[in-house]
Amino acid sequence: MSKDKEMSNKPNIQDYMPPAEIVQQELAKAKSMDDFFGKEGIFARLFANTMEQMLQAELTEHLGYEPHEAKGRNSGNSRNGSYSRKVRTSEGETTIEVPRDRNGTFEPVILPKGTGSTTNELEDKIIGMYAKGMSVRDIQNQLEELYGVQVSPATVSAITDKVWGLVEAWQSRPLAATYAIVYLDAIHLKIRRENKIENTAVYIVLGVDLEGHRDVLGHWIGDGGEGANFWLSVITDLQSRGVKDILIACMDGLTGFKDAILAVFPKTEIQRCVIHQIRNSLKYISWKDRKAFMVDLRQVYGAPTREAAETALEALDEKWSSRYAVAIRSWQNNWEDLATFFRFPAEIRRLIYTTNSVEGYNRQLRKIIKSKGAFPSGDAARKLLFLAYRDITKKWTMPIVNWPLILNQLVIRFEQRLSF
Repeated sequence: MSKDKEMSNKPNIQDYMPPAEIVQQELAKAKSMDDFFGKEGIFARLFANTMEQMLQAELTEHLGYEPHEAKGRNSGNSRNGSYSRKVRTSEGETTIEVPRDRNGTFEPVILPKGTGSTTNELEDKIIGMYAKGMSVRDIQNQLEELYGVQVSPATVSAITDKVWGLVEAWQSRPLAATYAIVYLDAIHLKIRRENKIENTAVYIVLGVDLEGHRDVLGHWIGDGGEGANFWLSVITDLQSRGVKDILIACMDGLTGFKDAILAVFPKTEIQRCVIHQIRNSLKYISWKDRKAFMVDLRQVYGAPTREAAETALEALDEKWSSRYAVAIRSWQNNWEDLATFFRFPAEIRRLIYTTNSVEGYNRQLRKIIKSKGAFPSGDAARKLLFLAYRDITKKWTMPIVNWPLILNQLVIRFEQRLSF
């Protein structure tokens, strides 16, 4: 059937809606949310009746004659009763009587074969509001205002808990064998633990695969062991999910991460975030000297080559170390990890000298969780973070700009580790 013909045969739902007085009578009987929704709810009954009328109209169009018309006796095809089909909708699961023809050629347009249900619209709305950071009370008020129904906190929790299986599946899903770049950062949440509220770190790894696509590889709730042992468990988790190699790892100065990642992926090149290093340095510089200090410091991280950068660092040391030795020493002590980006062309330098990619993701998470007080558990935090992840990453459909050029440069730099 052509698309145009299919569209012409598709019934218009407005033509089969129950009369307004019947709808009003039904709605007047409602006293709670249960009267609206569920298998025996008002909407389920109205929906089933409307659908069945539309399906009957489709069959009439297919056969070419109305029920009980005499010409149907010689048409070569006729009605042949109906069969029951369960459909899950925003009104709950309901049963629809689907008509059939004797020749078995009737295929409903409005309820195609092979589609068992539509999504539960109300649940999707509740989950969507929860993913935006709305509190249970806010969701209750919104549903009552829009639909005139009351939803208990237990109902909201039960609905959002249905995504828990998705959370676990996402956190344990298989990953790519090789990641060109991974970024690592953390945000902090308040989580209730053993009758007290703790400020808890949630560690996030964002990866760029060899096709240039970004994705968050997981959320890990800290347990107080944010050193090498904790990070080793995170990196081991990535390995167990299929990661065999990471070319470049970009991070802030997170304790133990370098040791942990090199223990599992010894060939990974570590890039410490230059922007974080600059911010940390400025904490030791007085306001009156910051402008002049930054002019000289820019000669270091903005140099065209590592050799030029090291010359500029020596000049910075000679000029400022008598007053700001701690700031200069921080650059000198971390230089090997700070200078990694000098080994790469400009296109790759732009991607790795800062952890802006994962920080941008974290900023969007903070917008969602800022209205939250303390999470009742780590699992509750993981649930909301996963729902937020789904919303945030909907637009992550395109590879990084100029990725073919970047990939060519990576293949040259990591020739022994990349094969296509």
